[in-house]
Amino acid sequence: MYVGRFVVVAPGIGGYRVSSRSFPNRRITDRGGTLTVGPTPDAPETDNPYVSYNCARAVETPTNEPLAVLGNGSHVDPIAEKLEVGYPARDALATPLLALDFEKDDYDTPRVAGVVGAESATVGVVRRDALLVESVDEPTVVATYETDSPEPYDLTAADAGGVATELLGADLEHPVCAAGATVDDDVALAFDNDDD
Repeated sequence: MYVGRFVVVAPGIGGYRVSSRSFPNRRITDRGGTLTVGPTPDAPETDNPYVSYNCARAVETPTNEPLAVLGNGSHVDPIAEKLEVGYPARDALATPLLALDFEKDDYDTPRVAGVVGAESATVGVVRRDALLVESVDEPTVVATYETDSPEPYDLTAADAGGVATELLGADLEHPVCAAGATVDDDVALAFDNDDD
């Protein structure tokens, strides 16, 4: 089954996976507290604005709460910025998702995102027909296709690297790369580009 790009979040842990039929020549790089999806050196040139973006960021709120933001596009940065100035996770997700709306591509691709704290997690999606933002207590997935409403996900990994590897290896079509995050006293980010 092809679900496209997806986010999984739960209190203390989360992840993001790029699955792509159109742009498989991408990888994640670490830019010091921010994980960025971008083209590989051999990727064909494209002017598609949805190919490169920050997919995971570590943030700290004004009350020194560490949080991780995960998502499938340019909305990750404004979500992180809202959290850094003190917005609650629900509002930090809803405001940029509503403002940026679904992607204006051939598929009206939804934007998906999640915020992970040590004791909390919130997931969001904006599609052509809805904006959904939910606080969750158990691992929950939302994807750009098929699973475009939050639903339970069987996540077994316990660390950021394990999450990235588990999501990349999930039995879903067209895996490209994945990111993972854990949050306790600090945020740990990791990625898996399937470099065998």
